[in-house]
Amino acid sequence: MSDDGRPADGPPPPPTAGRRLLDRARQAPPVVRRRRQRRVDPDDQPWSGAGADARDPAALGDSLSALVQERKWEDALRTAGIPARWEQIVGAEIAAHCRPERLEDATLTCVAESTAWATQIRLLSRTILERLASEVGPGVVTKVQVHGPTAPDWRHGPLRVTGRGPRDTYG
Repeated sequence: MSDDGRPADGPPPPPTAGRRLLDRARQAPPVVRRRRQRRVDPDDQPWSGAGADARDPAALGDSLSALVQERKWEDALRTAGIPARWEQIVGAEIAAHCRPERLEDATLTCVAESTAWATQIRLLSRTILERLASEVGPGVVTKVQVHGPTAPDWRHGPLRVTGRGPRDTYG
């Protein structure tokens, strides 16, 4: 017997139908199968390509700036910085005796610790307006109202009684 398992003395056996098919398949060129490419909508695609894309990671500051512009929060953020930076805007001495209370319709309402300081700050209101315009932008604050200290309010609830009220004096 030879190495391939057939008898050594005789002719090779005729090939079977299966052997013929196998030989013919080995000699044929390989079949190239093309996969049909599926088009994916870019919004549904879970990954981004090699180029820059809106889905790529972005810096936090850039994302916040885009959000502020999209929601039109620029004016609100500028005005929200007034109480936080009050001492820088008006100076340490004025900030020690006066605090901003609210900002409505470009009118900043402040409360002074005494009537004397309220008068002094009213005289300085033009300077305060100029500083506010340079810090937070022109037109954000157009008027400054200053109130002195107020006495406690003894009225509670919807009902009122006429008369003098408590016999104490305040201020």
